[in-house]
Amino acid sequence: MPAHRFPLGDVVVRREILRGEVWFGCPTICVADTDELLALYLPPGAEFGFPERGVFPCGRHPWQTAGHTAWSGHGKLMLQGPGEAHSVDVFWTGPDRTFAGWYFNLQDPLRRTPIGVDTLDHELDLWWAADADRYVFKDVDLFAQRLVEGRYPGMAEAIRAEGDRIAALLDAGQRWWDAGWAHWRPEPSWPVPRLPAGWDALPC
Repeated sequence: MPAHRFPLGDVVVRREILRGEVWFGCPTICVADTDELLALYLPPGAEFGFPERGVFPCGRHPWQTAGHTAWSGHGKLMLQGPGEAHSVDVFWTGPDRTFAGWYFNLQDPLRRTPIGVDTLDHELDLWWAADADRYVFKDVDLFAQRLVEGRYPGMAEAIRAEGDRIAALLDAGQRWWDAGWAHWRPEPSWPVPRLPAGWDALPC
């Protein structure tokens, strides 16, 4: 049982922690927070935060290097179970906000902070498009490059194992998330969230 819950509509800061340092942050909106699920929405226009603390062990965050400053498109919904080393992300596309597919994002299990959650994206992912019969692994070559860069010391085997575990579950026909989230829509009254002052100063 967590020490606190995030209320519906509350701003939840999702930070990535690389080797004990805050590496990236973005403000999300709480959609659900229960014993079984934390659902966070990253809306279009939500700003990206990149602390300037000199040189990080593996360089700058890729989105910072690419010049991305905010999320675009329809936004995405991130469904995360306690202790899980992945989230199931929901994507939409087109002017009618049509369901695009499920994205299985490998990451560190979430750790709660006073302002949100901490994690670290593991680069390797799986994508199952709405119009596809099967999932595909994504960013396999990029993940291998990250290992050469030293981003995930001692973690490679566990990250690959999580990807294989998810693939095996999908192959077995298991669906551990509620497919109804594909039809979810954000509240029109929600403002675009902002990062609070000092978001990168809290201990990791």
